[in-house]
Amino acid sequence: MSDSTSMPEPDDTAPAASDETAASGDPTADAPVAPLRSIRQSLAAIVLGFEVIVVFLAALVIWGLSQGGVEGSLPSWVALAAGGVIILALIATIGLLRYSWAYTLGWVIQVLILASGFLNPAMFVVGALFGGMWWYCMVTGARIDRERAAAAAQWKEQQ
Repeated sequence: MSDSTSMPEPDDTAPAASDETAASGDPTADAPVAPLRSIRQSLAAIVLGFEVIVVFLAALVIWGLSQGGVEGSLPSWVALAAGGVIILALIATIGLLRYSWAYTLGWVIQVLILASGFLNPAMFVVGALFGGMWWYCMVTGARIDRERAAAAAQWKEQQ
């Protein structure tokens, strides 16, 4: 009978550790090192992730306010469709942040969110806040990445 909490048997087909690794006692000595993720990329992903939530809620608010059917205003479905397009653009940009042009796309999205203030004036405030956070994260993240690269180069030079 098999017990689901029992430890798995060691795999005899696994490659043996090299003599250097065994001698040093460090099993990760020959392990490949993954490159560090950019701080700028991490901060950008955080800001865009929070914007997804805020744009979703803002689209619902604008849609709900347009239900009154004021003559000459946009149809109520436009707010949901535009919010959905911006949300998809935000999610796609998060995935594309490994490319340098995605940061320009992020700036374009910040301008679109600020421009949504013409549909609901409160979005001018939301757009300005997120635009400011985006700017701060871009400037600070780039500075930290430069400092990290300089420190890594100096450490490597000392080796």
